[in-house]
Amino acid sequence: MSDDTLLIITAFPDPESAERAARALVEQALAACVNVLAACYSVYRWQGKVERATEIPLFIKTTRSRYAAVEARIRALHPYELPEIIALPLAAGLPAYLEWVKSETEPPCQVC
Repeated sequence: MSDDTLLIITAFPDPESAERAARALVEQALAACVNVLAACYSVYRWQGKVERATEIPLFIKTTRSRYAAVEARIRALHPYELPEIIALPLAAGLPAYLEWVKSETEPPCQVC
């Protein structure tokens, strides 16, 4: 079960866009939970220059089967040309929590 659960990490440039993304992902059952972390700053190379930017990190809990939809939604909501979107498989976790992530992210039934 844990190998089906993913932690996706991304960052948005401001609290408002981070909150909008977190809400959209949970409301659309693409994520069971999104942690919106405190602002931090990132130092990175972009188009040959070293840049520094304040960002709001998001930790997104979802499943492997929902990854493509989560990535598409982040890209649609994100103002960056190339947003950070990385997914880490979970090696272990509280079984009841992992089951909750799975149940909260199941796509709606099309024939129910």
